[in-house]
Amino acid sequence: MALNMTVVNLKAIVLGHWVLTVWACMGGVIQWLPSSYQWCNFTVLAVGVWAVAQKDSVDAIFMFLAGMTISILLDIIHFGIYYGRSIQNQNAQPSVRDEFRFAVGMAILNLILKPFTCLLLYQMYRERGGEMYMNFDAAQERYGPLDSSTEIPPPPQPVPPPPQQKGPSYMYQDVP
Repeated sequence: MALNMTVVNLKAIVLGHWVLTVWACMGGVIQWLPSSYQWCNFTVLAVGVWAVAQKDSVDAIFMFLAGMTISILLDIIHFGIYYGRSIQNQNAQPSVRDEFRFAVGMAILNLILKPFTCLLLYQMYRERGGEMYMNFDAAQERYGPLDSSTEIPPPPQPVPPPPQQKGPSYMYQDVP
């Protein structure tokens, strides 16, 4: 039995990533992620709400897919820069450490789920009628010959006109 990836609802994707983003932004004493992380993820989720609202829009789902793809790279950059700084500033209180660990875990879980979300969004994009062609070779022709032979056939030759036939001689009079 083949797994149908479109069973997952777009609303569930947006809601799930929203919850994980909110939990990742929990900081309390330690605000470990900058506001740029919040702006990036919540803007992408706003585009996701647009994709939910317009069920037939190819542009909306493509923009959500593109934003989700870009946010993967930006999340990795945010984690790489700001995680080490927040570890150094961490207080010794266990409740603060637990809250910090929870927020980091939710941010990492959100990042791990994003590539799978991109696959689902791409499937939804194709179902809505979107086509994504990537051709990086400018010299390559888009359309090729249909037959498999590599030999180029000669150009067609003009067909000579049929010879004119005269009818019976009594119908035509030759005038000198």
